[in-house]
Amino acid sequence: MDAILKQLPGVGDLDLAVAAVVESFEAFFPDFAASHASEIDEARAIVEKEFADVEILHRHSVIRKRERWYFGPRPGDLHWPALKTFMLSKGWAEADIEGIDEASNEIVSLLENPKNSEKQQFACRGLVVGHVQSGKTANMTAVIAKALDAGYDTVILLAGLTNKLRYQTQLRMFNDLVKRNELHWNVRTPNDEAIDFRAPPQGGFLSNVGKAQIAVVKKNVSPLKQLKIAVRGTNAQALRRLRVLVIDDECDQASVNAGRGEYDVTAINAHIREFLGMIPAVSYVGYTATPFANVLIDPFRKDMRGKDELDDLYPRDFITALPASPNYFGTEKLFGRVPDDPDNILPEEEGLDMIRDVPPEDEQQMQPVSMAERETFEPEVAETLQRAILYFLGCCAARRARGDANKHMTMLVHTSAYVVAHDRVAACMKEWVDSIREAVMDPASETGQRLAAIWDEEKGRLPREITEARSIPSDELFDHIGGVLEDLEFPIENGTSDNRIDYEKPARTYIVTGGSILARGLTLEGLMVSYFLRSAKQYDTLLQMGRWFGYRPNYEDLPRIWMPEDLKLSFRNLARVEMEIREDIERYHLENKDPMDIAVRIRAIPGMAITGATKMRAARTCAISYWGTHRQTYRFHYRDADELVGNWEAGGDLLKAASQGGFRSEDWKAPVWKSVPRELVVEFLQRYRFHPDHGDLRRDVLLPFINQSDDRLRDWNIAVVESGKGKVSEQALGPLETVQMVNRARLKDTGPTADIKALMSKRDVWIDCEGKPPGGQSWDQLKDLRQRDIGQKPLLLLYPIDRVSPYTGRGDDRVSLGAAVDVLGVGIVFPGSITEGAHFVSVELPTLSPEDLARMEAEEAEDVAMSEAQESALADGAGEQ
Repeated sequence: MDAILKQLPGVGDLDLAVAAVVESFEAFFPDFAASHASEIDEARAIVEKEFADVEILHRHSVIRKRERWYFGPRPGDLHWPALKTFMLSKGWAEADIEGIDEASNEIVSLLENPKNSEKQQFACRGLVVGHVQSGKTANMTAVIAKALDAGYDTVILLAGLTNKLRYQTQLRMFNDLVKRNELHWNVRTPNDEAIDFRAPPQGGFLSNVGKAQIAVVKKNVSPLKQLKIAVRGTNAQALRRLRVLVIDDECDQASVNAGRGEYDVTAINAHIREFLGMIPAVSYVGYTATPFANVLIDPFRKDMRGKDELDDLYPRDFITALPASPNYFGTEKLFGRVPDDPDNILPEEEGLDMIRDVPPEDEQQMQPVSMAERETFEPEVAETLQRAILYFLGCCAARRARGDANKHMTMLVHTSAYVVAHDRVAACMKEWVDSIREAVMDPASETGQRLAAIWDEEKGRLPREITEARSIPSDELFDHIGGVLEDLEFPIENGTSDNRIDYEKPARTYIVTGGSILARGLTLEGLMVSYFLRSAKQYDTLLQMGRWFGYRPNYEDLPRIWMPEDLKLSFRNLARVEMEIREDIERYHLENKDPMDIAVRIRAIPGMAITGATKMRAARTCAISYWGTHRQTYRFHYRDADELVGNWEAGGDLLKAASQGGFRSEDWKAPVWKSVPRELVVEFLQRYRFHPDHGDLRRDVLLPFINQSDDRLRDWNIAVVESGKGKVSEQALGPLETVQMVNRARLKDTGPTADIKALMSKRDVWIDCEGKPPGGQSWDQLKDLRQRDIGQKPLLLLYPIDRVSPYTGRGDDRVSLGAAVDVLGVGIVFPGSITEGAHFVSVELPTLSPEDLARMEAEEAEDVAMSEAQESALADGAGEQ
């Protein structure tokens, strides 16, 4: 079979490939065909089955309807079979390759057909949403390979804002694609970090030369100008024959049409649009893990004449959400997911205990409190950073003991945006490690005992099924600590450093310090420990800083992250945001919506901007919809007795008024009030004090939606959710003299805020319906069934929560609630569908203060500008216009 597969690309026909293989064997074994007829037929059948047309279901995409043209790889394909074989040779799991194969089939099928003779010109626009550090580059590579096999001949890959990122992508494409069939490629950009794309002096792009063209281009003005020069220099007939695929990596960065800020984004956006407009037949696909800017931009832009014109980068043809591999370590594994039943939380819903707190006093030792202090500030190795370094040394020793001595191992220290701080932080860490170098190799020393204690403590904080198979005793670590220290380096990753990371060399052991350049796109190989202080005030920037996401083969048990409490809470919030975006894309897919219909809802987090202010110019006033959603309170000021008592009284007064109005269903299995006038609900929501982290329940956002003139919001059902095993309250809840309260333990280490992670159970959605709730249904399915049962009526749920709420679980990530008084939680189930295109309300998005924005821009600009100035001098040349 392997011999047939090797022959296929050269002959392009299965029968010819089989004949060529048989002929080669018969040169040595004259009766080979006759004696091995059955084996030959079996091998032919296996290969034929592998290349049979596959049904591409578009299960992950929202698409504009178009003609189907791509049905998977074919016999004679050159690039994908070679890439697949290369992946297998590198030890990729077959299941992961199958996932990449399926997802890339879906994306290629959504491109325009390059061989459609009726379409001499076409312009396709798509968006692929991946996960941070999830292997989207592998998907991108597979898409390129299959697109070339299907008839595209030119690939332009827009990759990063810096030379480092462009070069990283260039090498990846060269090693994974070009080297597999080097004679069949015309590579237009060199494997040189200091050189970017140049328009060929002899003309532009070529066509019909029997080779695939590829250029990996930095998203800066000068290289993009060179691209346009190359297109203008292409022969007109050759240009019409070109079938171009443009891949825009990290397309939410620089490509989105904004007005000012880092790298003069408007100019970059304009050059990309102009470049695309110059090519007669082109498919443009943007890749990102943080699509906030892309889904918030107005699909239409105003041109100079004031007319509406479709933005040429808006993904009007398709939006695809890539599924994550089961082996991917991302937000769900780290933070878990929202429990379906908070009364019976499953272990996989809770996440892994891998985050360690950095107290305020340690932050003060590691970073200046203001810009004015940055020049004179001298950092110290705080106690938590000492623990992180010792744990990292233990991790490196453990991996050596496991047989991974030839693998890269990295620790990230990200404390400040200021370049001046990076040298000092790296120097003080190196000095501290040098001071303990002898002691840490001695298991009997105080430092050696401290390392062993940290190692044993960390092993005990993860489930046994994760740690048991790979467990390395602490005393065995000391056999390898000396080798770790001998190889340990302290590179500094910023634009001015001469000592930067280089994973092209043999296995490196790094404690790397850096700033903004580490926050997007740059892969840190073998990352196990992160010490992360610097915060960001934008959703996309914060998620991109999560360099710890990714794949951790043979060391899934080792990653740890040290960060301040507020940063951990922000990441936990973002885990919800990320989940909701993917759920919404999935819902639009199921309801056969068009990308032009999409209005992905993004939960507002107070104190954070969704994306860069300039990228949100079209979203300053945003259309908000709650149709088809459910909302719940899961954070409370649990020590604020006045706030908690006020909320309890507001709920009691609502129930009292509803009972006096005759809306109580006396014979119902639970305390339920039906068809309660909207006015009573609005009065309650005006009195109830929601925690500020619930941006989606802000009065100025929620009440305008509820008060709109839609008959579905006129009458409400109200229910009190009780627990049959719950403690009986000592106080009345309005007309209810006592209630059996629910138990909701909180996540530990949450400061003045109690985070219970989830309030509602799926079964609560059915509380005002007849009979038992159907089993095995998702949230959306259950809400749809409820609407069929009782019609489109909103439901307000009140949850009396026991102030003690003892924690009886086995994990180490929760504690008893311990509130000042009993708590009243709120859940709301809205009728309708999330894909409704009408009945939205316009609200002003919460934005940062001018002072915050100015500070953010100043911090980013220092690192970014210094990096770019140095790299542009290298890349673009002094005389370039």
